[in-house]
Amino acid sequence: MTFDAERDIGDLSGKVILITGGNAGIGKATVEALVPHNPASIYICARNLETAKAVVNDVRKSTPDANIEVLQLDLSSFESVRSCASAFNSKADRLDMLFLNAGVSSISPRLSKDGYEIEFAINHMGHALLTQLLLPKMLQTKQKDPTADLRVVSTSSKAYTAAPGGKIDVSQISDPQAFGWRPLARYGHSKLANILFIRKLAERYPNINCTAVHPGVVKSEIFERAKAEGYRFLYWLTAPVIMLTGVTTEEGAKTQLWAATAKDVESGKFYVPVGKPEDNAVFHDTEQVDGLWKYTEEELAKHGASGWPSA
Repeated sequence: MTFDAERDIGDLSGKVILITGGNAGIGKATVEALVPHNPASIYICARNLETAKAVVNDVRKSTPDANIEVLQLDLSSFESVRSCASAFNSKADRLDMLFLNAGVSSISPRLSKDGYEIEFAINHMGHALLTQLLLPKMLQTKQKDPTADLRVVSTSSKAYTAAPGGKIDVSQISDPQAFGWRPLARYGHSKLANILFIRKLAERYPNINCTAVHPGVVKSEIFERAKAEGYRFLYWLTAPVIMLTGVTTEEGAKTQLWAATAKDVESGKFYVPVGKPEDNAVFHDTEQVDGLWKYTEEELAKHGASGWPSA
C-alpha cells in the first residue's frame, strides 16, 4: 500500500490530537505531517520541553497559525503522567486522536520511580495510566459528537518477537535486572505489552479504533540512546545496519499516520508498514491478553488510579 500523508490525510478541522514523544523522531514527523490538515489543536507531551518547543517553532515557520501546545510528561513517573493528564483535561474540550508514541530502548537496567523495570515502565505502564486518565475525555467526545472518529495508536515494534518465551513475564517487571544482560529482550517484552494492551483496549471500547503499529527500522535518536546508556557494543553492532537499511523518520511515521486517519483500519490489529496487518498466536492468547490487563489494572490501582471508565 502506498500512503502519502499530504495526499491521503483528509481535513482534520475540529479534531484535538495528543501525541507523546512528539518532540523527536517519528513523533516529530507525525506532528509535522498532521499540521497542514488543519486540526483544532495538537498537544505534544514530552520530557524535554526545550526540544518540544523547538518543534513548535519549526512548524510555525511554515504554518504560523498552527495551534500546538506543549505539556511536560515523564512516562517513568506516575506523578508526572497524572499531572500531564490533568493539564490536558483542564485545557481541552475533546480528544479525537491519541498517539502513544514515546518509547525507549537499550537503556541502563534499573527500576522506575514507581518500582517497575524502566523500559516496561515507560513503554507500557506510563502509557497505560495516561490512556486510562484520558479515556473519559475521548468517551465524552463521542457522547457530544456521535460522528467523532476516535483513534488510539500505540507505537510498538516487530521486536515484540524478542520477548523471552513470546510472552509477558510479570515476575520480571519489578526486577531491576530483568532478563539479565539482554537489552533486546527487555525492549521486546515492553513492545509485546503494547500490542496486547491495544487488543484488550479495542475489546473494551468498541467506539474507539485502537491499533498498534510497527514503524519500520527507523534512523532515529532511540538508537543513539543505546550508546549514551553504555551499550556501545550494541550501538556499533546495529548502527551500520540501521544506516544502510533503516528508513527516515518521515517514512517511519507513515504507518501510525495511516492508522490514525485511514478509513479501512481495523481496531485491535497490529500493522506493519504501511497498513499491512500482522498476526501472531500470542495476540489471541486470552491468558496473556487478560493477564496483562489484570496486572496493569491492579498495579495502577495500587498507585491510586480510579480504574477504567465504562464504555
